Formats: sequence, structure tokens, C-alpha cells
Amino acid sequence: MAIITGSLLTNLFVTFNAAFKKGFGNAKPMWDKIAMRVASGSRSNTYGWLGNWPGFREWVGDRVVKDMKTHEYSITNKHWESTVSVNRDDIKDDEIGVYSPMFEEMGRASNVFPDELIFNLLAGGFSTLCYDGQNFFDTDHPVYPEVDGTGTAVTVSNTQAGTEPAWYLLDTSRSLKPLIFQEREKPVFTRRDKDTDEPSFTRNMAEYGVDCRSNVGFGLWQLAFGSKAALTAANFNAAYASMQSVKADGGRPMGVNPTVLVVPPSLRDKAFEIVKAERNAAGATNINRNAVEVLVTPYL
Repeated sequence: MAIITGSLLTNLFVTFNAAFKKGFGNAKPMWDKIAMRVASGSRSNTYGWLGNWPGFREWVGDRVVKDMKTHEYSITNKHWESTVSVNRDDIKDDEIGVYSPMFEEMGRASNVFPDELIFNLLAGGFSTLCYDGQNFFDTDHPVYPEVDGTGTAVTVSNTQAGTEPAWYLLDTSRSLKPLIFQEREKPVFTRRDKDTDEPSFTRNMAEYGVDCRSNVGFGLWQLAFGSKAALTAANFNAAYASMQSVKADGGRPMGVNPTVLVVPPSLRDKAFEIVKAERNAAGATNINRNAVEVLVTPYL
């Protein structure tokens, strides 16, 4: 039986931390395929610049400075944690090997945790407001004739109604992405295992955990289309065309070109049939083949 000493606990933490890092490094998160990472230096970030560049004009005479409409869209960071306990008797009995897979899984879960946040946010886009005051997926996003948000707005839709499982078409080709992952503090692995710590004294347990600070929010709705209609070639083509026709405030085409089709596992076969098959159901050449990447996620 081992005697629990300070050096033993330190070595044990090094072992668990190595397992955590191994799991973290082996994970393959998908959130960064559809969201941009923004480093946060405070409790919250305000994205007043969400809107669009006014475009170019021939430089004749002085520059023409155009004010852009600003938006009070803020994302407040949240503090997240995950904590597990190890029985100190197992430490005494050298049974610590059975815990290494648990800490490796903790590392994996820490790296893919933004997947849960980002894809849950995407799924909630039908009922969650974005920077223009409308739901992210909505039928009446206002688009103004002037870049400063003046004039009589026309309304633009980036959604299809229906009762089927939702699917999403996104343009992720730009530095600005449809979604934002805001990170204040990266995941940190910590411990509370000393003899004088409360878990040891009260419950004969050592505690290990990870915490981080971050949150997610919406970027440009113009780069996303959410549909609850059946995933068919016709509906895919309608969504694709709708995105390509989007204009910014001021009337300039935004040049949106969808790159990713995001679906839940239940729509995987239909998604691959539409954009990966060589021929469509009628046997003709599939004009949508490889038009976009298919991203299947269990978090939808």
C-alpha cells in the first residue's frame, strides 16, 4: 500500500494531466468549420461592426465617407466546469491506472465542448435573435437601400418553413463566419487533492476538474440558411439560389456562395444523395455533385 505524500500526489496529477492532454489532442472538433474564433479580453464583447463593407467606387475627387449602421450585439462569456473525484483509497492501493481513460475522455470532451455550444446555437437559430433584432433564421430580415441603415427597408428571408428535421446551408469561405465562438479562457486542468483540502478531509476523495470561459453567438445571417422543409434537390437548389441573391445594405450583392450543408444523422443519406451522388434519382447527371461539403453532427 502506497503512502500518500505530496510528491505522490504531484506525480499523480502529472499522469492524469498527460492523459487529459492526450485526449484533448486526439479530439477532432467540427465547430471551427462553421464558426470563427474570437479572442475575448473582457467579460463580454460587443459586435457593433456586424453589417457589411459599403463596396468600391471610382476615386474621382475626394473620398466619399459612408457611415455604416451599427448594431448593439453583445456576447457575454460564461464560466464552464467539469469535475470528477478519485477515491484516496484507490491512490493508496495503486489503482490509479483505471482512472487514466476517464481523464483522457475529459480531455476529448473539453476540446469538442464548443461543438455542443455552436451546433445547439445553430439549431436554436429559428427562435434566437441575431444582430439585426430578428431571429437568425427568419422571413423578414430588413435590408436598407443605404449602408447607414436609412431608407425604407425590404425584407429578406433566409429560411424555409416545414415540419421536417432541420438542415442548414452555410457560406464559410470568409474570415467572417455565420457563427462566433468567443473564447476568454482556454480549458485548464486543475486539482484539489491535498490532505488539507475539504474533499480529502470530509469524504476521503481527491477532486480533479477542468474549467474554461467562453460563449457563442451569431455572425452574419446572410451567410446562413435554415430549412425545416424536406431535404430534397429542389429545396436545396432554392436555398442555394436564395443565398446567392442576398444583397447588403446599400443594394450591393454580397457574393454569397454556400460551402457547407450541415445535417443531423437522420438526414445523412439524403444529404449525400443530393451533393455526392454522380447521378440523381432519375438517372441524369447530378448537377449538385460536390457543390458543398456535407457536415454531419450528432449535436443537432
